[in-house]
Amino acid sequence: MLSKNKEKIIRSLPILKYRKQTGLFLAEGPKIVEELLESTFEVNFICATSEWLNSKNSLVKKYECFEVTQNELNKISALKNPNQVLATFKIPDNSPIPNFSNELILVLDNIRDPGNLGTIIRSADWFGVKNIICANTCVDLYNPKVVQSTMGSIARVGLFYTDLIEYFTKAALQMPVYGAVLNGANMYTAVDTSTGYLIIGNESNGISDGLLPFITKKLSIPSFVKPDGSHAESLNASVATAVLLAEFKRKEHSN
Repeated sequence: MLSKNKEKIIRSLPILKYRKQTGLFLAEGPKIVEELLESTFEVNFICATSEWLNSKNSLVKKYECFEVTQNELNKISALKNPNQVLATFKIPDNSPIPNFSNELILVLDNIRDPGNLGTIIRSADWFGVKNIICANTCVDLYNPKVVQSTMGSIARVGLFYTDLIEYFTKAALQMPVYGAVLNGANMYTAVDTSTGYLIIGNESNGISDGLLPFITKKLSIPSFVKPDGSHAESLNASVATAVLLAEFKRKEHSN
C-alpha cells in the first residue's frame, strides 16, 4: 500500500523547489518509465496497476513497487490522463561538463517552454546528438512536462546546465560556434562541417547579446515565400532546431 508520505512526495515533484529538496523527479507512462528503467537513471520507487506490474515483473522485481488502482493513479498523477504507471527517479549529478571534441553540441540559451525543451531533446536523440548544454535560465530538465515531452529521449541525451558566457569564456574552443539567427547565412550553403556548437536562442528574443561575440558563424533557415511575398515571421524553437540538425547530419553523411 502506498503511504501518505510517498503520495505527498509524488504530488510535490511538479514543483522545482521540492525536486531540489528531494533530489527526485517524476516520470509517467509505460514508454518513458520503461526506457528510464533500462537506462543509467536510479529508480526510487514505482507505482503501477496490477496489469502493468504483472507484465513487467522481470523488469521491476528488484525495485520498490506499489500496486495501485487506476483511480488511485488518477489522484496522484500530474497528467490529465494517467497511464498505468508512474515512477520517481533520482536526479543525477551532471557536473562538471566534460570536454567535447569532434561532435555536434547543442547549446540552448534561455529556452523557457517545457514542451520546446522536451521536443528539442527528442530531436537531438533522433539526429544522434549526444549532449546539450543549457543556460541556467532554461526550464528545468526534470519538470514533468519536459520529461513527458522527451518521450524517453531523456534517457539517451546528456544535458548540462551552466552560465553560458562563463563557459565560452573559459573553454578552450577547438570547434566552430554556430548561432541560429534571423539574419544569418543560408544554412544550406553555410554549414561546412558536422561538428561544433550550435546555439539556439530564446523563443521570443533569440540569442542573448552576451553570447553573440562567441559565434563564429551565424546561420538562418531560409524562408520559401509565397508568390505574394508572405511568410511566417519565424519558426518555433524546437522546429528550427530539428531543421538545423537535419542539415548538419546531411552534411556529415555527404562528406
